[in-house]
Amino acid sequence: MAGISLELRRLMRKNTVSGMVQTYTYAGLVGSGPWVISIIAILVIGLFTTANPVQSLNVQRFQVSISYLMAGSLILTGPLQIVFTRYVADRIFEKRSDLVLPNLMGALCITLLASTAFGSMALLWFDGSFVYRLCMLTSFSMLSCIWILQIFASAIHSPSAVVLVFALGYTITVGAALWLRDYGLEGLLAGFIGGQATMFFILLNMIVKEFPAKQFIAFSFLRKTQIFPTLAITGLFYNLGVWSDKFIFWADTLTGVQIIAPLRASPIYDFPIFLAYLSIIPGMAVFFVRMEVDVADQCHRYYKTVTKGGTYTAILEEKRKLVEVVTSSLLDMAKVQVITTLIVLLCGGDILRWFGMSQLYRPLFSVDLIAVGMQLVVLAMLSVFFYLDRRKLALALCVLFFAANTAFSLMSLYAGPRFYGYGFAVAVLLTAILGAFSLSRTFERLEYETFMLQTMKF
Repeated sequence: MAGISLELRRLMRKNTVSGMVQTYTYAGLVGSGPWVISIIAILVIGLFTTANPVQSLNVQRFQVSISYLMAGSLILTGPLQIVFTRYVADRIFEKRSDLVLPNLMGALCITLLASTAFGSMALLWFDGSFVYRLCMLTSFSMLSCIWILQIFASAIHSPSAVVLVFALGYTITVGAALWLRDYGLEGLLAGFIGGQATMFFILLNMIVKEFPAKQFIAFSFLRKTQIFPTLAITGLFYNLGVWSDKFIFWADTLTGVQIIAPLRASPIYDFPIFLAYLSIIPGMAVFFVRMEVDVADQCHRYYKTVTKGGTYTAILEEKRKLVEVVTSSLLDMAKVQVITTLIVLLCGGDILRWFGMSQLYRPLFSVDLIAVGMQLVVLAMLSVFFYLDRRKLALALCVLFFAANTAFSLMSLYAGPRFYGYGFAVAVLLTAILGAFSLSRTFERLEYETFMLQTMKF
């Protein structure tokens, strides 16, 4: 979806330091999205309330509640996110953007119904006040809808506006949560809802202006010709893979504790991994810029050469350029992420001290830093497979990621505290290695598969 890439190109053409800083700042924040930014907001809320023991307990319950809300909403909407992204991208490519907004309303309607239904059933097992459960249900439905709206972050022509929306939403989240903290856990959740609601309605208003339409609601994206089962399953397994190690450590009686029934957390495992995710913002910025600008453009040139009757020599030349662009993009992203990881590793002790955490967390934090960096590489390779329409390969990698993370995390759990985090790291490393081999093989056969498999749909 080319909206944001036009603005990123304009900023890059300035050839100034300020232009490059703007480009990568916008790309990092838009690419990271609400999930990573929400981690910052939750950590900030925690820093402001550690002095009061009662508020500190409520913040711990709040943080655990938000973790489950994030996990549940991402897993629930994962299949629809990726299927709907494909639908929107196809309509924009066909210059039929008038179909986008009605189908967004349809997708939001389905998301709201599904999240309310699943959330209501889950709350039957919850302890806590009626207000707490109502806040949890509202937050779950709101987050689920925001994940659908986030699809359009790269389609909106003004990245600065998207960044301002994210900043405003999470500033309100932090401010309202701190203002209402005297009302306990319910007050913190109410503040979170206020920030999310602000972000939701402003984003929705921007999308309505960006994609004018003649009808209010449609469900064309659910037609048989528009649904790709492999994409839906890929979205499910990727999110299950991201969260499977957390679920394992939460459920185990040695590493997990019950915070507010039935929600459990793992104090030894959770903080290092969530803190490590903040380190991907620089790498995500490079990934977003290179994918949205360079890789997307070269993919378009390659397929345009194929569909417009280009000669075999011209097709091979465009393929060569595509391989070069993808390779350089992955290397640039990896370089930035390696440098970021090394800097954070060197400052790891000071970072933990700043958050009031024991230095005993440092080995696990170091492993998690390396693991999330490799996860970013996996995400980049998955994006390339989606650009090349290699859905089955992307699905295979996500299933592998989920299975490996589950198996190796269980092994690391039983191996003892010294091995915590290694299960996740090994799973991501294995997925990255097989992804690299698969990507290389895909490029070797690209022109053959472009012609021989283009009419096949899985």
